Formats: sequence, structure tokens, C-alpha cells
Amino acid sequence: MPHDTRVPDSGPLAAEYDVALLDLDGVVYSGPDPIPGAAAALGAAREAGMRLAFVTNNASRSPSAIAEQLRRLGVPAASSDVVTSAQAAATLIASRFPAGSPVLVAGAIGLRLALRERGLRPVSVAADRPVAVAQGYAPDMSYGLLAEAGVAVRDGAFFVATNSDSTLPTPRGPQPGNGSLVQVIITATGKQPVVAGKPQTPLHAEAVARTGAHRPLVVGDRLDTDIEGAVRGGADSLLVLTGVTSPLDAVLAAVGRRPTYLAADLRGLLEPQPPVGPRGVRVDGDGGAANPARGAAASLGGDATASTFRCGGWEAQRSAGSAPLKLAGNGAWIDGLRALCAVAWSEQQITADMADAAMKALGKPG
Repeated sequence: MPHDTRVPDSGPLAAEYDVALLDLDGVVYSGPDPIPGAAAALGAAREAGMRLAFVTNNASRSPSAIAEQLRRLGVPAASSDVVTSAQAAATLIASRFPAGSPVLVAGAIGLRLALRERGLRPVSVAADRPVAVAQGYAPDMSYGLLAEAGVAVRDGAFFVATNSDSTLPTPRGPQPGNGSLVQVIITATGKQPVVAGKPQTPLHAEAVARTGAHRPLVVGDRLDTDIEGAVRGGADSLLVLTGVTSPLDAVLAAVGRRPTYLAADLRGLLEPQPPVGPRGVRVDGDGGAANPARGAAASLGGDATASTFRCGGWEAQRSAGSAPLKLAGNGAWIDGLRALCAVAWSEQQITADMADAAMKALGKPG
């Protein structure tokens, strides 16, 4: 997916990127409840000219059902604004096989509808000689259906999984997700699926194709799906801290899972943001600052010490070796976290012990 990857000069993200590719659970809502301020922030982002696409690994529900839920939470959304991993999986299969081809569906109605949208014929038994197996989460998945899918995969059907999430969030805590169900077929057949959902690239590619985005911004709460998917696809990303990822997780983020921007919540779309990722401020070994973030409300900058970064009223520093990170200052805590991430990401991998004192100085739970 080719993207324009210039760092914004000074404007709010909603004015600098044409489409936000938004994750849902942990970003717009948490289970049945809306994230506080999310609906208002998204409305303001739309008014600033940003188009919204709701991009989800959930393949069990149809786009219309998801759009209806969003409207109930005060977020105006049409079914055309929702892009699911089921649609990405259907596109993968339709790119290989002609219209009318039978596809065995081990999943829910959302996956069947997505396949029909692409002109494919959903079936439920291996005796129909499916050209492909599409597997997605369904809360009532039966052994019999998994067995039929296994037979078809063993017989050579193209194997596609909508996503590989090992768990999914529920009011009772994490429960087995589609990735756990996929392992049943993998174990039985020895075959690995092509995965459509995040962090693989097909889902974001589907969203870009459907929206015609030229400069998308991936927005999510998970480093291992949303942010890694953005990095793999070459898109900029905004990590919001309203879901799974904690401030400490952000500081410890591995290469390939580091967002371009950090914000406490979706209101970050409405503000200029100092880039924290690879194109943000860096201080090289000679003490020269590279590519400073300009005009940001809390500008990230470094000094002549290669391991010192400032953001707003905060300064983060790290000495050589395995010395702990240091953080001092005051002001908005998110600025302190940006400075901490900048210094942590400029060095070799940081451990939780090395970040402990700085996280306590930040005053946010890690």
C-alpha cells in the first residue's frame, strides 16, 4: 500500500490525514459501553475534513450490524464506513477463484455475507468440493463444522483465516478467539492459513481500497495488531491509551510495534501531535537533532546528550548501559510519556525494571 508518509508540519491530525482507519473495541467503545469523549471527538474530526473508516478483525457481524451499534453509541456511521476482516478474507479468495466458486465457511453470518458480496458461494460441507475454506470466529462454532473445514483443507482447499487473535475481550475477561479455533485445523492438517486480519496487511489494504485513502492514519489501542499492522503496511499510526495497551507497554514497545503518535484518547485527532516514531525528533550520536516536530502543542525535542528528550514540560534521559530511565518535569502526563518513549526507542530494548522509576515519576499506572 503506497502512502504519503510526510510528517505533518503543524496542523491537527484530522486535517493532515484524509482517512482515519479506526479500530473499534478499546478505541470507540469498550464492550457495550462507549469510550468517554469518543463520539464527540470523531464528530469533530469529521468536521475538520477527516473521513472515518471503522476497521475491525471481528468477522462474525455484518457491517450493517456494526454500523447500527455505532449509531446507538452516538457515532454516525453507515455500513459502507465499516470494513471487516471477513471482507478482506473474501477479497483474498475472490482474487484467486472465479465467481460462483464454492467456499466452505467455518464462521458466522458476517463471513457468509462478505463472500456473497464478492460473488462466491458459501457452503458447509467438504462434499461440495470447496475451492477454499474461510474461517472466522463464531460463538456457536461446532466440532462438526471444524471437522468439515479440516477435511477440505486436507484435500487441498485454499485456507484463509479472518484473523489470528488468540483471545477476544468479554465482560468475563479474555476468552478463546479465532486464533485458538484456527489452531484446531492447523493441528489436524498441518496446514497454515493465509491471515486476512491485523496485523497482516490485507485488512488495511481492503480499507484503503474501499475508502480511496491517499494518506491514511491507523488508529488503535493494540501494539500487536493495530500498530504492527500499520508498520507492515507503511502507514502512520496513532496509539490511544483507552484499551489494551498501557503506558508501560508503549515504552517497552518492540521495533515494528511503535506508533508514530501517542494520545490519551481520540481527542488526539484534534490536536497537532509531536511524532514519537521513526520520523519524529531523534538526536544522533554527535548531538544533532533530526527532523524536529514543528508547531506541536507539546513539541518533542532533544539536546546535545544523545539520550535526552523533551516534550512539553518533561525531560526524559537515559545514561549508557543498563541504567534506569529518568523522568523529571510537570504538565500533561501524555507529554511525559512521549518523552519516555522517545528516549526508550532511541536505545536498545528497555526492560520494565529500567523504566520503573520513570513510570512512577510520570504518575500513571504502567
